[in-house]
Amino acid sequence: MNVLEMMKLHDDMPQHYKTMSVEEMEQRVCKIKERFAERLFIPGHHYQKDEVIQFADATGDSLQLAQVAAKNDKAEYIVFCGVHFMAETADILTGEHQKVILPDMRAGCSMADMADIAQVERAWPILRKTFGDTILPLTYVNSTAAIKAFVGRNGGATVTSSNAKKMVKWAFAQKERIFFLPDQHLGRNTAYDLGIRLDEMAVWNPHTDSFEYEGDLQKVKVILWKGHCSVHENFTVKNIKYIRQTKPDMKIIVHPECSREVVALSDYNGSTKYIIETIAKAPSGSKWAIGTEMNLVNRLIRQYPDKEIVSLNPYMCPCLTMNRIDLPHLLWTLESLEHEKIVNQITVPQEIANDAMTALERMLARA
Repeated sequence: MNVLEMMKLHDDMPQHYKTMSVEEMEQRVCKIKERFAERLFIPGHHYQKDEVIQFADATGDSLQLAQVAAKNDKAEYIVFCGVHFMAETADILTGEHQKVILPDMRAGCSMADMADIAQVERAWPILRKTFGDTILPLTYVNSTAAIKAFVGRNGGATVTSSNAKKMVKWAFAQKERIFFLPDQHLGRNTAYDLGIRLDEMAVWNPHTDSFEYEGDLQKVKVILWKGHCSVHENFTVKNIKYIRQTKPDMKIIVHPECSREVVALSDYNGSTKYIIETIAKAPSGSKWAIGTEMNLVNRLIRQYPDKEIVSLNPYMCPCLTMNRIDLPHLLWTLESLEHEKIVNQITVPQEIANDAMTALERMLARA
């Protein structure tokens, strides 16, 4: 199910949740958490709204939260405050006695949906015909369970923004070439940092079933799926030039999902965890322009008032799909559980889960 399909889903949440006061909703959530105790676990992704993140039992990135949920085997219900692919990963990693729930089914990820399994299965034979048995697929964890399963079946592995370099090195030890999806920017930035030239990278366009590349394809080492993060792609060279001109003493730190040009002109780049830790360790009085999701940037601004922190793009909006989960949907989900009704359970078919687990395990064994 892609983002557009999720947007069309009928929202079954009763209307009265939308008219309740914030105070009443917060009190109800607190009481339910007390009653369920260890039977309930709420992971919250860094990009979630504060109204939701305040109730998270753990915060982190998508894979980290899924792993924490898997270790928490006393929890019968995992109410995942994130997006669809994150809940899928949690369902893959957790036990059969645990049920993973997404408070709002419209919470998807445009990047993950840019790699549809039908498109990938159509592309793979063409890539194999072009390059023979010299290519290994890697997928960012920001991908559907079906894509993870495809990679697992074909000898590849998942990667995160934190361990991408290590996993790309591993892949090149297996094959001459890698097929990286769904985010072209993370793939390009990672490969470039490992010494792969830009002219040794080709983009695969799934809409035209063709390469976007001029030259001899046999010289290509990295094939990048034509996908991107709609948030991080909105940080531009123009944004960086403005900071350099107006605040020349301000450091710029961005996520590697940003374009190659933006990453090249920044002072630092790294995963969400890296950004958070860098800001936390920075000296008081330091100045930072951050190129990542707005909810997180605003949270860092509040957490570190002794530092000057701004968004690299002051007109950036929070991630649309990440912001789908709100306090009313969280309360509705929890009160449904109180009445022994499970809404929006995420279940990955066992065959897909098994192959996806293979891809995840190859990564976890090495990174």
